[in-house]
Amino acid sequence: MKRWGVAILTILLSMSVGGLTNTESRWIQQVSAFYGERAGKRVLAWRNMVANTQSLSEQEKLRQVNDFFNQLYFVDDIELWGKKDYWATPLEFLGTSAGDCEDFSIAKYFSLRELGVDDKKLRLVYVKAIRLDQFHMVVAYYPTPSSEPVLLDNLDPEIKRASLRRDLLPIYSFNGSRLWLMKERGQGELAGNSSRLGLWNDLRNRVDTLKMQKPVKLFDR
Repeated sequence: MKRWGVAILTILLSMSVGGLTNTESRWIQQVSAFYGERAGKRVLAWRNMVANTQSLSEQEKLRQVNDFFNQLYFVDDIELWGKKDYWATPLEFLGTSAGDCEDFSIAKYFSLRELGVDDKKLRLVYVKAIRLDQFHMVVAYYPTPSSEPVLLDNLDPEIKRASLRRDLLPIYSFNGSRLWLMKERGQGELAGNSSRLGLWNDLRNRVDTLKMQKPVKLFDR
């Protein structure tokens, strides 16, 4: 993955701390105290991106959010957190400047929800990356309930229709309320509530309580 590049550094240099909400200021303060000053600046860049994207079309929101998070490091959970599988919150992802495919997708999902994209249009999709022979996660956006989704991915930075991603085999998908089994590259079969997913429940609890974990290895250099 790309390093925290020139584009984001330019944003950091051009932005000011004015206009932040109390909640945003608290996020920056807590992340800075927990992960360091550079981490706080990444959260500030995120809040700046969200603020500047609010009035754009949904297609442009997808592009801005996808491009923003795809600049962070890709690191496997075992190397970063010392755990086989850990779903980081957006603040943990930005705090460490690194994460795996779930962390990229989760941060994009929460950002798009904050930007007003209806949850019915979004799904986190667990897939098999065929060429890599490993499991992977992407964000799917459905412009309408019956339309083919487009995918936001950290492996392929270009947003593409699902039918063009023959390298991905969908397994299941979920959003804030529902869980689907993906027997095809469409809507899939409803399988209950997303609360059935333990990692999702744990993640949402940490989002609500601002609980953060320390990585076992630092990649923010």
